[in-house]
Amino acid sequence: MVSLDQLPEIRTELFIGGETHTADDTLQVIDPADGVSVVGHAAAASAKQATSAVAAAHRAFPAWAARSPQERAALLTAALAPLEADRPATAEVLTRENGKIRMESFIDSVVFAHRFNLATGLTDELERVTYLPAPPYRTEVSYLPLGVVTIIVPFNWPLAILAASLPQALLAGNTVVVKPPPTAPLATVRTVRLVAQSLPPGVLNVVTGADAEIGAALIQDDRVKKVCFTGSPTGGKRIMSMAAESLTRVALELGGNDPAIVLADADLGTDAMQRLFAGTFDSTGQICMATKRLYVHRSRYDEVVEGLSGLLSATRLGHGLDEGVTMGPLHSRRQLEYVRELTAQAHESGAEVREFGQAAPGADISRGNFLRPSLVLDPSDDARVVVEEQFGPTLPILPFDDEDDAVARANHTWSGLCSSVWTADLDRAAALASRLRTGYTFVNAHGAAHLDERAPFGGFNHSGMGREMGIEGVREFMDTHSVGFPA
Repeated sequence: MVSLDQLPEIRTELFIGGETHTADDTLQVIDPADGVSVVGHAAAASAKQATSAVAAAHRAFPAWAARSPQERAALLTAALAPLEADRPATAEVLTRENGKIRMESFIDSVVFAHRFNLATGLTDELERVTYLPAPPYRTEVSYLPLGVVTIIVPFNWPLAILAASLPQALLAGNTVVVKPPPTAPLATVRTVRLVAQSLPPGVLNVVTGADAEIGAALIQDDRVKKVCFTGSPTGGKRIMSMAAESLTRVALELGGNDPAIVLADADLGTDAMQRLFAGTFDSTGQICMATKRLYVHRSRYDEVVEGLSGLLSATRLGHGLDEGVTMGPLHSRRQLEYVRELTAQAHESGAEVREFGQAAPGADISRGNFLRPSLVLDPSDDARVVVEEQFGPTLPILPFDDEDDAVARANHTWSGLCSSVWTADLDRAAALASRLRTGYTFVNAHGAAHLDERAPFGGFNHSGMGREMGIEGVREFMDTHSVGFPA
């Protein structure tokens, strides 16, 4: 069992224009497993320092954009080299500040590098030119980078989510300022700095601080040409409103209320149930593309409930660094109270709420943000746990009799990030998937572990706008440029 008082405190600074910068104030980072242990401190930048990061990126842009995509790709690939040796230490820091188990933190770092490699694999497509033949003109259509990009990172999978836009922006020829999450900035600063110090000064900068203090400088500066934000719809609206003042482009990934539809012929064997379980409860349910609503054909309803109940019963809660722990705490006390509120409202409305799991040996889950995972059985469609994104370890399971009804209920939502269809008939799955209004539909799986990261990713409706990854994700950071010649 980890002794929290024996772990070292971490200190991170700003990295601007290829140099380390201190700040007059700091952000204190607290371990969510007990709510009191100090993990470390991150420099809290002033608005002036945030502006200097934008200026550094702006100065670096012309030379970086002038390099060929192949040159940029080679530099990005080389810049990943220090990450592998540092990965265990980075994972430990991320678990302490975020709360998730060590294995997930390690995967977060692995995915960061993996997504860089996927992006650089698209290098040869960047210079593609479309020729429109004469008459009346001979026209060439190509793409140019935008300029300075600000990327605002969330707490839950900060490294993986950052790498869904950072390598694409850099490969396309842009320069970047990264703003890590205020409550869990340490591992992100550590990783970004390792990459940034291998690139030309100013190409990649990282600035930590309070949103109110530095947000405007990173969004409304006329030199910032695009802002990428991952978070809630409320946060997305705020970012979009701020960006409107300077007509800055935005790309928003705003979470989801993902439906999964289990048809009568679905395979519900051990492997399938494990995929369904992991796609819901990994990272204590704090994943944007996790299953949030489970619609099950009535003939298979009891089987699904029993299968998930068995897996949930084996849950062991505790500090993410301890051996044998399968679920850590929620990241914030506020989120804990919110999930409790949703399940309590469902229970008061007549739904059955089943809680599972227990503390791992030696773990004290009376402190911190621990919440036992739960299933909410047959709630009404207007229950808050169905309508709202829980972002926590609870899952409403709703029976259906008619496939068309299931699709209509699944689509009746504010969101549109991901969905899944579970059936033995792949043609049927494809037909049903085409009717679901989400950016990505899984078949017989759900969640980040089964995402094809070569494909563009993003949501419909209030789940956001724009796409990450794939060549579409790179083009998000470029603008079309047409040159017309007389015939």
